Amino acid sequence: MRIICVAGARPNYMKIKPVLDALEARGAETVLVHTGQHYDPAMNDVFFRDLGLRPPDHFLGVGSGSHATQTGRVMAAFEPLVDELAPDLVVVVGDVNSTLACALVTAKAGPLLAHVEAGLRSRDWSMPEEVNRVATDRISDYLLAPSEDAAENLRAEGHHDDQVHVVGNVMIDTLFANLERAKESRSLAELGLETEEYGLVTLHRPANVDDPGILAGLLKGLGEVAAHCPLVLPVHPRAAERIDAIGVPGGIRLVPPAGYLDFIALQAGARIVLTDSGGVQEETTALGVPCVTLRDNTERPITVEQGTNVLAGRDPERIVATAVGLLAAPPPPRRPELWDGRAGERIARVLLEGGTAAGRPRPTDRR
Repeated sequence: MRIICVAGARPNYMKIKPVLDALEARGAETVLVHTGQHYDPAMNDVFFRDLGLRPPDHFLGVGSGSHATQTGRVMAAFEPLVDELAPDLVVVVGDVNSTLACALVTAKAGPLLAHVEAGLRSRDWSMPEEVNRVATDRISDYLLAPSEDAAENLRAEGHHDDQVHVVGNVMIDTLFANLERAKESRSLAELGLETEEYGLVTLHRPANVDDPGILAGLLKGLGEVAAHCPLVLPVHPRAAERIDAIGVPGGIRLVPPAGYLDFIALQAGARIVLTDSGGVQEETTALGVPCVTLRDNTERPITVEQGTNVLAGRDPERIVATAVGLLAAPPPPRRPELWDGRAGERIARVLLEGGTAAGRPRPTDRR
């Protein structure tokens, strides 16, 4: 059985690795396609090296651009590759533009389509990722949900029961597989940090960093949190110039972007994490580290209901109150069911026991 696995942006690498490994362990022929949606050589190479992810079999090199431009470039580059390789199945992960673009090509070309992280919903249509998630789920044959709440979303939207599979969280597979290596890294020592004596911040979402007024308010709130716990902020390239233009409050230390292992070490050693990243909400829940999400909503509500995450929005006063409260009384560690490091194995079992595009009725034919 020939299976194309697609990665487009850095968050995809951590999600596709356990799927690739599990499929190959069961004898599937896998083809790794990197669309090139994110391609900073320094960041790209360190993530591939940290994860032990093999070089892609095909690199499409689409680069950056507007949502329409980028999506169109991925489709134009991926379509002839699907025709050439004639896969039985294509696996897409996450919610980036490459996810939707490759899903659209696959749905029209004929192979079966599997979406890893299906069913996540923020209900915020101003987020391009929400559009990508919903559209990808609509045309997928296999909907591989990380948790029961995501599966409930899919069923409520009318997807068939035989399409929906609760498999666990592939991000946590990768986290657990690399946690000891991460803890052995010297990243904390090189930054002069001691475990549980600092907080970690990430900022990258356009809604938070593109508007100078919102970004200034966030930095103000973070500066007040830093009076209670010094903060470290690995500067995402998207945010660096804007942060510099506004100025960094005292107590917040800017550091270069970190590779995967170094960033896991930073999370695991932090007293608290403040973030606008969906993946970080999941990783901190698995690590048992208190997390403050700097957004008004989340597509991962299970990290709030069953994890260590608290939604604080973007109001500076609320951010400070939430963070100070968590510093004083950290929530008990809680981990959702099936976030056990074996999601990749469950995905491989579902996909390889489900038949091929040539020999199995497509679930989409019954909708």
